[in-house]
Amino acid sequence: MGLLNKLLRSRFAPAFVPLLILVTWQLLGQFGFISSRTLPTPLKVAEAGLSVIENGQLFHHIFISSRRSFIGLAIGGGIGFLLGVINGVSYTANRLLDSTLQMVRNIPHLALIPLVILWFGIGETAKIFLVVLGVFFPIYMNTLHGIRSIDPGLVEMAKVYGLRGFSLYRHVIMPGALSSILVGLRFALGFMWLTLIVAETIAASEGIGFMAMDAREFMRTDLVVFSILIYALLGKLSDNAAKWLEYRLLKWNPNYAKL
Repeated sequence: MGLLNKLLRSRFAPAFVPLLILVTWQLLGQFGFISSRTLPTPLKVAEAGLSVIENGQLFHHIFISSRRSFIGLAIGGGIGFLLGVINGVSYTANRLLDSTLQMVRNIPHLALIPLVILWFGIGETAKIFLVVLGVFFPIYMNTLHGIRSIDPGLVEMAKVYGLRGFSLYRHVIMPGALSSILVGLRFALGFMWLTLIVAETIAASEGIGFMAMDAREFMRTDLVVFSILIYALLGKLSDNAAKWLEYRLLKWNPNYAKL
């Protein structure tokens, strides 16, 4: 029991379940309980991954996919943040804009794919536009919520001490809303990769989605699974980067300083 408790409290504890899944998956595939055509073993998937690493294709596709993702995040996140701030601090703007934005939010953005193809064709613009739609609302909603959640008494006290305009936003409103904004960023990163997976299946000629679709044409299930794992890895790395940013920017907050 002592060794088990020590393992559960170690820094490697989060890796135990994924490792157990990999070992179980390998054994089930190796002894024929799972057909290799249905789901190749982790070793076969690793071999497929090494082949695209050695010929350099993997890094090229990752670069293309990452570029699409972060351009979409910059545009959609920037617009979402700006509108969240405007609607959060202005009652009039909120009355005029929020209702319309909420109506648009309730349309599944992936349902717009046929319309997006008609508007932009099947080029880069369509893929980036879908990512923009995917990341916009998480950041907008959380920015608005963060600003609206600030204690009005705190704002009044800041004004008594002479804070106005940009100083008020910088020292009171933004720090108060920051934790909510960063939660929105983490949600947005998840939607970013999710949307990109779908967008890159639309007649892409480069990117991880293209790699997966090309592998499907040749019945390379191992490479398809490897592509899916690459998406998962990129999503995890993005989330870790957002968490690091969260701890850096909120280290003044006692709740984050403990982590």
